[in-house]
Amino acid sequence: MPAQICNNVLEMIGNTPLIRVRHIDTGPCELFLKLENQNPGGSIKDRIGLYLIEAAEREGKIKPGGTLIEATAGNTGLGLALVAGQKGYRLLLVIPDKMSQEKIFHLKAMGAEVQLTRSDVSKGHPEYYRDVAERLAGETPNSFYVNQFGNPANPRAHEETTGPEIWKQTQQRLDAVVCGVGTGGTMTGLSHFFAKAAPGVEIVLSDPAGSILAQYAKTGKVVAAKGGWRTLLAGALRYCRDQKAPKRVVTFVCDSGNKYLSKVYNDYWMLDQGFIERERFGDLRDLIARRHWERASVTVNSTEPVLAALRRMKLYDVSQLPVMRDGKIVGIVDEEDILLEVFENPEHFNEPVTKAMASGLVTVPVDAPIAQLMEIFKRGMVAIVVKDNEFLGLVTRIDLLNWLRRRL
Repeated sequence: MPAQICNNVLEMIGNTPLIRVRHIDTGPCELFLKLENQNPGGSIKDRIGLYLIEAAEREGKIKPGGTLIEATAGNTGLGLALVAGQKGYRLLLVIPDKMSQEKIFHLKAMGAEVQLTRSDVSKGHPEYYRDVAERLAGETPNSFYVNQFGNPANPRAHEETTGPEIWKQTQQRLDAVVCGVGTGGTMTGLSHFFAKAAPGVEIVLSDPAGSILAQYAKTGKVVAAKGGWRTLLAGALRYCRDQKAPKRVVTFVCDSGNKYLSKVYNDYWMLDQGFIERERFGDLRDLIARRHWERASVTVNSTEPVLAALRRMKLYDVSQLPVMRDGKIVGIVDEEDILLEVFENPEHFNEPVTKAMASGLVTVPVDAPIAQLMEIFKRGMVAIVVKDNEFLGLVTRIDLLNWLRRRL
């Protein structure tokens, strides 16, 4: 059967595949994954991006050439950018500063304007991202505040597309759908659809430990949010394994990991946040982010040119590099060293890095007290941690700050 030819990218939203889980223990149940990462923008939020904008058009809330304004901490911005770009609207997104760089770069590449605001404040604060977006909409002529959290077009997208697709793909043989709650649109829309089409289908909420929703369901009280990653697959597997009789269950692959390469797929970010536990030594080795004996440190060989050192700094987002010769540290090169070397003679980028490095090394024994690091930092230097003359790694100011924060 020939593949369908679409007239534009918006026609590619929805009708995502359903795949059976075959290589993971699902107990007595059959588990299917709705691959929402196959939407053109890469997530389930493409659906609501289309519905939110087209509802505003039908209701006359946005005119040609107008500005769409939304607060988003996730994929809704990408869905809106996809649709706004096709329809010729300006899109202004207010984003909390915790969003991954990949998403921000992606949004800008798609033509969206991004305004960052604080992620450590809640509703009612003048810099809370949703309040900022609403205020900007009131100040901007011919604009529309999308308001995914309170817009009925959000759940309607799932009631009219996601639910019917699942029901058709499972050949109307379905016992449960496991979903998460962000804005509440997916769960609400699916609940509405299955309440009419198949009231016996269970809608199961999968939410992480510390969830305000679980606490509310148990006690009726709203508590401060503690955050958490989506746990749809884990929740669906637990549900399936807990069943005594066979059931057919659907859950979602809401997006893909390519938007989180600098966060959950970055071991150093995970370590900084305390999500990965490493071997602890009770000495300065615990502060080293990139341990040399684990082949994790970023270094430059003494025979390499200055330009190679600069490129490596930019690639790994570090500001200094150990210079190595025959497995031993012989110097440190940082941004200031390179600048001083090449400022008047740019051709010195091609000189050996030893021409630019500082060779007066400040080493600190692995069992030195933390206070000794502060003495080194006050002199504008980086701590080189050694044990029996073996280079173990660098400790920088940010390493110490991260260590202190993790202790909280």
